[in-house]
Formats: sequence, structure tokens, C-alpha cells
Amino acid sequence: MAIERHTTEETADDLSRRYGAAYLPLLTVTAVTAASTMMISGTSIGVVVPDVMGAFGVGQDKAQLMATAFYIAMTVSQLLSVWLGGLLGQRRAFSIALLLFAMASVVGATAEDFSLIVFARVVQGVGAGLIQTQTMLALFQAFPAERRGMALGFYAAGMVLAIGIGPALGGVVVEAFGWRYIFLAPMPLVFCVFLAGLFAMSTVRAARLPAFDWLGYALLIVAFYCVMTGLADGQRQGWFSNAIAALFGIAILSGGAFVWLQLSRSAPLLDFSLFLRRPFLISSCVGFVVGMGNFGSIYAVPVFAQLVQNLTPLDAGMLMLPASLIALCALPLIGRLADSVTPRTGIVIGLLLFAVGTFPLAAADANTPFLHVLLFVVIVRLGMSVNLPFVTRTALASLPADKVDIGAGTLNFCRQLGASLGTAVWVVFLDIRTHFHSDVLASTQSAANDASQEMLAGVRRVLEQFGFAGADHQPGALHCLGQVVHAQATARGFQDSFLVLSIGFLPALLLGRRRPGA
Repeated sequence: MAIERHTTEETADDLSRRYGAAYLPLLTVTAVTAASTMMISGTSIGVVVPDVMGAFGVGQDKAQLMATAFYIAMTVSQLLSVWLGGLLGQRRAFSIALLLFAMASVVGATAEDFSLIVFARVVQGVGAGLIQTQTMLALFQAFPAERRGMALGFYAAGMVLAIGIGPALGGVVVEAFGWRYIFLAPMPLVFCVFLAGLFAMSTVRAARLPAFDWLGYALLIVAFYCVMTGLADGQRQGWFSNAIAALFGIAILSGGAFVWLQLSRSAPLLDFSLFLRRPFLISSCVGFVVGMGNFGSIYAVPVFAQLVQNLTPLDAGMLMLPASLIALCALPLIGRLADSVTPRTGIVIGLLLFAVGTFPLAAADANTPFLHVLLFVVIVRLGMSVNLPFVTRTALASLPADKVDIGAGTLNFCRQLGASLGTAVWVVFLDIRTHFHSDVLASTQSAANDASQEMLAGVRRVLEQFGFAGADHQPGALHCLGQVVHAQATARGFQDSFLVLSIGFLPALLLGRRRPGA
């Protein structure tokens, strides 16, 4: 049931008349800075993964929750954001979201338990999702139709830049202050945009607040929680254990109930009937892959650089910054390209660039030069930047005019789902392959392995030269050998995972079988 509301609060037009020509620039800076700060928080976490793994004794399967839980929470909260903004007004919703984010940041910085860190990341993700939606709506509503493209272009540019700034800033913070301060690094910007939002954001609430599908929302949250928990614990508890089977079973039942409920609603959270249109379905699948590749690479590359190449957090973070700067500079060219080639061609170009950039990483190891990895990352980022406008154009062009708004939201949901769920699955695959290679390599370390015996002898000689007791020579040599085996297994696990990620462009080929809108 819809709720009738009456309000005399300030609209964007009222604020524009009060502040004059300064209002739109103030709103733009506030919105872009706030949304970019949320993205910086999301993308910076990759550089602290090795430190957190060491501090709490968790593996990749658990550590990935710091990233994926954030993106899942951000995705789900975006579905709630419009309703909450209508209930409270943009200013109140914006302020509450920032306060949630700030409190969660403090919790994450001081947590002594890994589960509490994951909880903090979930709450941060909720705040981030609310903020991103509110800021985009604020720009859309405040700017006249002929200037909305420019405003949203600034918004998109800020997000692209934030993807590169996040890991680089995270690296600086970790080296200067320690990994815990990565949670507190965004706080100065959060404080500034909180104050700016008190002046720039509209306070008007919806005159008629639509009903919200709370049951469907709850089912979606349960499904996501069970899937993410199952993926995080599956390797440790056993994929066929009763607990893991129960989690995935509940996820399937909750997800199925959610889909059935949405198909029966007149105003669903997600309109699944849109997937009956083949171009929209295929574009959504490609969008999922793009989201997985985009955020998967943001998470994976800094972790790879530290665990395999032994780079510092700062160097690992700097791998992402040039790529984002180049992608930002390429946006005008990409815009012209979107107007001059067919959507199919653009999508294939984008995903092939992604594959070309990712495939060499399947052979990268500790000896791969820094500049080579940097080049691969630049190519990947360019591929992602090329892809986005064409996927969006193809998907929305296949919909009637009255379905475009909900179609855009559904497509964005698919991308965010790829960013969170897809990345989680990829990290689980990485963990499985690393354990596999570790077992294989360990089985070859015998007296008949000349290379291993030579290494053991060399380590014993070094220990003897440094004056270690004879009883410590063999245990020390075996420990060193174990470290080498682990390093090699980790490198091969990453190689296998990057290989799988590189072939994610294949769904794009399906898009070309029919013209967009067919």
C-alpha cells in the first residue's frame, strides 16, 4: 500500500534559487566526491589482503569476504535506496548513509576478530549503495535535461578515477600507518561531503511513497548470505558436508522464492520478464562477466603482486592507477566509438581487449617485470571501459520506453552481482587450485628429486655459515623448501585463475547472432 505524504521541504529548484550559480557545481562536487569515496573504499581493500590473512590466520576463501561482502551489501542496498530517499528525503538518507559508513569504518579499524571486520565491510557496503544511488538521483533531478549528460559524465569519470586511486591510496596508507588505517583513510572526505550534503542535497520527501517488497528483499538477503557463507566455508568444511549443502539448499530455495515473487508482483524489485528479450538477456550475461572481470581484476592484481611477486602494498596499489588514468582519458574516444560502430562490434572489441590483457597473466610469475604486469592491467581496464556503453546501449535499446528505467536498474544489478558473486567464485577457484598445486608439488619432494636435495644442501650450508646449531640445519632447510613449494603453488593457482578469467569474453559471441532489439 502506498503512503500519502505532504511536504513543504526544499526541492533542488528551491536550493538553486537560494545559492544561485554556485548550487549546481556544489552539488556536482558533493555527489561525485561522495560516490567516488565509496568506490575508493571498495577498491582499496585488495592491498591489505596479505596483511589481514597473516594477522588473523585466514586463507583466500575467507579474506575475499572483505571485498565481496562489501559489493553484495552495496548491490542489495541500492534496491532500497530510492524508497528510503522517498521516505526521508535525499539529505536525511544521504546523511544517515554517511554516518553508517563512518561508524562501520571505526569498527573495522579497531576489530580484533575477522568476523567483525566482515561485518564492518557489510555495513560500509550498505552505506555505499545508499550513497551511490542518492547522489546519482540528485544529479539527475537537479540538472536540466540538456545538461544531465554532462553531469553524469562527471559522475562516471569520478568513478573510473576512484577505481585506480583506491588501491594506490591504500598502498600509501598501509606503508605509512598499517593496514588498519585503510578503514579510516576515507574519513576526511566523508566528513567534508557530510557537511556539503547539508547544503547541497534536497530535503523533499515523496508525496506518495510506493510500497516496498520487504518479503522479496528479505529472501534476496537470505540467498546472498547463504551463498557467500557457503563459498567462504566450503573449502574448509568440505563442499559436500551437511552444513555447506544446507547453506546452498537454503540459497536455492530463497532465490527461487524471490524470483517467483518478483514474477507475481506488479511493481517488482527486479523485473525478470525483461530477460525474455534475448538481447537484454545476453547483455545482462555479458554485464555479469564485465562486472566480474572489472572488480575481480581490481581485487586479484594487488593480491597477486604481493603474494607472488613480493611487491610492497604501495607498488601493488600503483599497478591500478595508470590504467584508470588512461581509461579516463580514453572516455571521449570511447564515446565517439559508441556512435560509430555497432553494439556487437563494440562489445566484442571490449571483451577481446579484456582477454588479451588477462591471458598473459596466466603465465606471469615472480619474475614477470612490473611494467609488463602494468601493461596487461591497462589493456584490461581499457576493455572494461569500452564494454560498458555498448552493453548498456544494446540492453536498453531492446526495451519499450516504459521499461527503460527498471531495465537500467536490473542491468546494473547484474553487473554488481558479477562484481561480488563472480569474484567470490573466482577466489574460491584460486584457493582450490592453489591447494591442488601444493599437494602435487609436495608429492614430488623426495630423495629422488635432485633439485630439492640440492636446495636443501645449499640451505644447510648457509645455516652452517651463519653459525646455527647443527640440529637446526635440516628443520630450517625443510622449512625453506616448504616456503618455496607454497610460493610456487600460489603462483600456479593465480595462473590457472587468470586463465579462467581470460576466457570470460565468450558470451559476447552470442550477442551477434541477432541484431539488437530482435
